[in-house]
Amino acid sequence: MGKEKKTESHSNGSYNYKMFKCFNRKFKINEVQPTNDVRDAFCKFSVGGGGGGGDGDRSSGVMGAEQLCSFLDDHHVHSVTTVAEAQRLIDEVIRRRHHVTRFTRHGLDLDDFFNFLFYDDLNPPIKSHVHQDMTAPLSHYFIYTGHNSYLTGNQLSSDCSEVPVIKALQRGVRVIELDLWPNSTGTDINVLHGRTLTTPVPLIKCLKSIRDYAFSSSPYPVIITLEDHLTADLQAKVAEMATKIFGQMLYYPESDNLEEFPSPASLLHRIIISTKPPKEYLESRNPLVKQKDNSNVCPSSEEETLVTEEIQTLESMLSCDDSETKSDSDQQEEEEEASEEQKPVYKRLITIHAGKPKGSVKEEMKGAVDKVRRLSLSEQELDRTCSSNSQDVVRFTQKNLLRIYPKGTRINSSNYKPLIGWTHGAQMIAFNMQGYGKSLWMMHGMFRANGGCGYVKKPNFLMKKGFHEEVFDPRKKLPVKETLKAMYMGDGWRLDFSHTHFDAYSPPDFYTKMFIVGVPADNAKRKTKIIEDNWYPIWDEEFSFPLTVPELALLRIEVREYDMSEKDDFGGQTCLPVSELRPGIRSVPLYDKKGEKMKSVRLLMRFIFE
Repeated sequence: MGKEKKTESHSNGSYNYKMFKCFNRKFKINEVQPTNDVRDAFCKFSVGGGGGGGDGDRSSGVMGAEQLCSFLDDHHVHSVTTVAEAQRLIDEVIRRRHHVTRFTRHGLDLDDFFNFLFYDDLNPPIKSHVHQDMTAPLSHYFIYTGHNSYLTGNQLSSDCSEVPVIKALQRGVRVIELDLWPNSTGTDINVLHGRTLTTPVPLIKCLKSIRDYAFSSSPYPVIITLEDHLTADLQAKVAEMATKIFGQMLYYPESDNLEEFPSPASLLHRIIISTKPPKEYLESRNPLVKQKDNSNVCPSSEEETLVTEEIQTLESMLSCDDSETKSDSDQQEEEEEASEEQKPVYKRLITIHAGKPKGSVKEEMKGAVDKVRRLSLSEQELDRTCSSNSQDVVRFTQKNLLRIYPKGTRINSSNYKPLIGWTHGAQMIAFNMQGYGKSLWMMHGMFRANGGCGYVKKPNFLMKKGFHEEVFDPRKKLPVKETLKAMYMGDGWRLDFSHTHFDAYSPPDFYTKMFIVGVPADNAKRKTKIIEDNWYPIWDEEFSFPLTVPELALLRIEVREYDMSEKDDFGGQTCLPVSELRPGIRSVPLYDKKGEKMKSVRLLMRFIFE
């Protein structure tokens, strides 16, 4: 903090903050106490609690297995339904809190009950297991998707490595993107961000890492999206490499033209590949075809010039010294002959056929109704398309996959707002996972849903068609469906941070900001009062959020420490899908800026839906 400071702790629960070696400020550190809501709940469900007399009466009593079971049932905890399971929870709380007397205790006192509520693994804010229908086609799900998954840092000069791929898979990401390029000799395949200073990593390292870590956090399928800049012989080598490394894990359909995608449940522990078929690759190498295709496309904005995409990057790969190569016509003829031999081997491994718009996006979305495919759009293309053809996007995503990728000027690997894609049914919102920021926190929050398996079922209204083919319109103002109310307190900062981390001269002054992020009509933010000089802030404020489309809403929470002279300090954050929130008093763990769970910091929140 740039200030001279020293902190002394004492066994009586107080701290001396020494200022400028001149004088001490002494603050008593009180242990966090149960709130009135917690006391009332304990009184209601415990035996011998005094029936709601004074605080002393409400503090007495014991909550046994039957009483805890009743409390859990009242709070709609469907995962605990029997007295035996409630007793196991009691035994676990007693084991954690009472090492000496654990064999003589069979129920919870008020402090035990309060601590039980604060254990986020025993009393989480959302369900921790897969609970959605996983038998629908892939197009019915939002899918946890990475962008340039091999990059360790920025988009221009960072290293390429298999490590970010591993980290993404361990976090639950289900779509891994790899850019494939020939190595310097043209005999092998590297993964790198083309036309940049990024250092390559061999493809074989990435594929082996995917094989080893694909299902470390979820059994549901991993999709590898390939940005393919390879010749036909190297495509054949990729096919050979993939089949050898993945073996039975690799799934590919018998038919080239799928009328419907398979379901996540049918692809447990399987790996599937998505890329452009070789025929489209050959066409993209033909300047006449490319010129014809590009004549119908709106000029790219200047930020798109940095994006590693087929049309731009292939030009670089094909540029070479004429004296060292054959004539264009001879080379093209040989490549086409080779491709006819190798193409079936490579093409049959492609489960999800991919492409970019060759004409207008609107026409592209209306074409090829006899087969399903994946279409890729930049974040700007999505904005433009949703502004003019919102319902066309929703219709397209009911059967096909739509992947959105960051604009090229995001050199520092930042991300865009994901909600515009999700509210229009886009399944693959491709994000740079190596950084941090509010957009990435939203991504983390969305995919905490459904047990964190990486697949979240889209709301039914995104899959329905009404009269005259009408579909959901995110811009249309709808009536309020329900109201979320939340109130809370916090704990754990004293255990995770030094006592002078937030303020050199006194305990921290915490406040909290809450945001609803969803359709435009639901977006809202609230801010609590500042609780001064307290490691255990009890805000005791209730905020109401009217929601028209709660199925697509995220609750984003950020704790800050007020600083009068400098920027307010970061105290933790989380983001949760509103549709998954469990009503009642819940323990909400907080995360650091990079999305890693903090060891001890939690909020105790009460969620009410009306």
